[in-house]
Amino acid sequence: MAFGAMEGDVTPSLVLAEQAYDAAKARYQTNMDDDAAARQFASACFDRADQTPKDSVRATMAHEGIQVCRRWLQRAPDATAAHYYLGMNIAQLARTKTLGALPLVKDMEKEWLATLGLDPHFDFAGADRNLGLLYRDTPGFPLSVGSRVKAEEHLQHAVELNPEYPENHLNLIETDLKRKPAAVAAEFEKLRAILPSARKQFSGPQWQSAWEDWNPRLEKIRTRLPAAP
Repeated sequence: MAFGAMEGDVTPSLVLAEQAYDAAKARYQTNMDDDAAARQFASACFDRADQTPKDSVRATMAHEGIQVCRRWLQRAPDATAAHYYLGMNIAQLARTKTLGALPLVKDMEKEWLATLGLDPHFDFAGADRNLGLLYRDTPGFPLSVGSRVKAEEHLQHAVELNPEYPENHLNLIETDLKRKPAAVAAEFEKLRAILPSARKQFSGPQWQSAWEDWNPRLEKIRTRLPAAP
């Protein structure tokens, strides 16, 4: 393993992420001007950063992904994936900081707004999904860009654009549990309705880490649903 994770830190998802990262990097290094290779590598940097328990590794992966995307945008300013994964890798870098994360928030917002303008369906409404969480979880004015109204708008829009994607429903429901509990039951029914097809559509090793995240969140929501009258 390139970064020598401690044995206790190794998970199947981490191994898969590192294998994908190694393959994507090797491909990218053979042709740095190939859009498909750049997209694969930028995505792999994010995934590898997302799986590691170590901030030092996360920062290294994030910087690498940021560099790939910025180089890509120099030759293709309207490349949707380049804007999207630039924001994603900046978000991973922000995870390694405390107060130092706030200056990065505007950069993340800028890249995901650009993605939204180019292709709102990219990564199953990923721009709306990420903007919704950004506005939900960051401080409001004057410290940062946080906004409950914007958060709700973007999370709802993600569900409307790509209702087949479980993450979109999960984010909206988790937000509404805190702010609009009366809306949760109806939203959860929509999620339950798409789960059988989602488990078929989003299957295979590349979706393993997603379901490892989604399934516990589903169970937690079930335990917190308001009791029926």
